[in-house]
Amino acid sequence: MLAPVTHILPITTIRRERLLPVPGKVVVRKGQKISATDVVAEARIAPEQMLLDIARGLGLLPREADQYIHCEADTPVAQGDVLAGPVGLARRVVRAPRNGRVVVAGDGQILLELESPPYELKAGIPGIVADLIDERGVVIESSGALIQGVWGNGKIDFGLMYVLARSPDEMLKSDRLDVSLRGAVLLGGVCEDPQVLKAAGELPVRGLILGSIDTALLPIAAKARYPIIVLDGAGRRGINATAYKLLATNERREAALNAEAWDRYTGRRPEVIIPLPASADAPAPRETAEFAPGQRVLVVRAPYTGFTGTLVALQPGYQILPNGLKAQVAEIDLEAGDHVVVPLANLEVLV
Repeated sequence: MLAPVTHILPITTIRRERLLPVPGKVVVRKGQKISATDVVAEARIAPEQMLLDIARGLGLLPREADQYIHCEADTPVAQGDVLAGPVGLARRVVRAPRNGRVVVAGDGQILLELESPPYELKAGIPGIVADLIDERGVVIESSGALIQGVWGNGKIDFGLMYVLARSPDEMLKSDRLDVSLRGAVLLGGVCEDPQVLKAAGELPVRGLILGSIDTALLPIAAKARYPIIVLDGAGRRGINATAYKLLATNERREAALNAEAWDRYTGRRPEVIIPLPASADAPAPRETAEFAPGQRVLVVRAPYTGFTGTLVALQPGYQILPNGLKAQVAEIDLEAGDHVVVPLANLEVLV
C-alpha cells in the first residue's frame, strides 16, 4: 500500500520548481545563487478595473455629464488627471485614482483599467538556480535540513531561528515575545492565544513555526504579514518529537520558511529549510513509499496524534477495530515506549 510521506531530514538535497500562475518573465540566470526572498520571475496578472460614476461625482444627470468627460476609450491616464469637469461654482471635477487606461466612457460613467504592480514569484528556498523554465519559472537546488508541515499562510521569509518551546507541547505565550526577537524566526509548541500572533506582527518577526494551533486562530494567521507554518495540525498536539529534535538542535541557524498551502495533487507543502553545507551522500527526498517493517512513521490521527515510532509489522488483511470499522493496520513501537496497533490510514512515513 502506498504511504503518504512527510520529510523530516537532517541533511538532504532539495530540488524545487517555482512556477508563475501565468506566462511571464524569468528574471534570474542559470547558476545564480539566490536567497529565499529573491524574486525569480514576474508576470502581469488580470488587470484591476474600476467603474467611476461621473454623473454622481459632478452632481449631474447622466445625459448631462457626458459633455464634461474629457477622455475617450483607450486614452491613457495618470493618477490625478482630470477625467471630467469642472462643473458649477465649486468647480467640481473627477480625477483618475491611479494610472491606467480608459476602457469605456459614456452614459455618465467611465470604466478604467488600472495599472497594478507585476506579480512577483519568490524563490521560497535559498540555493542555486539549477534550470530555467521558459516564461514560467525556475528549478532551484539546495542542501540542508528539511522539515515539512501541514498548513501555511502563503508567505515567504527567512531569519535566525530561536527556540521558544522548552518542550514540544509547551504553550506559546505573548509575554515571551520581546524586542530581542525582532527579525527572528520563532519555534513554538502550541498556540491558542491571538495575542501571540498580534505581538509577533508588531515586533515584527520574520516567521513563526508552530507544532499546532487552535482552529479559531487560522483566519488570523492567514492574514498575518509574516509566514506561519503549522507542522502537525490543529488542537493541542504540539510538535512531533522528530521535528522538534531536529529544529532544536539547529537553533541560532538561519531558517527559510516557505509557508505555501499543502496541495496533495502537486505534492507542494509548507516547508522549513535550514541551509547546511552539501554532503556527498545526502539523500534526495522520496515523494512516495510503501509501508514496510522497520520504517519510522508519524501518527497523524487520534488517539496517538503527533507520536512517532517504528513500524514493526503489517497485519494481514483487514482487522476489526474497537469502533467496529475494518481497516488495514500495523503494529507500531512508539518512541514513548508503548506497543500499539494503528490503522495505516492514520500513518505517514518519515523519510
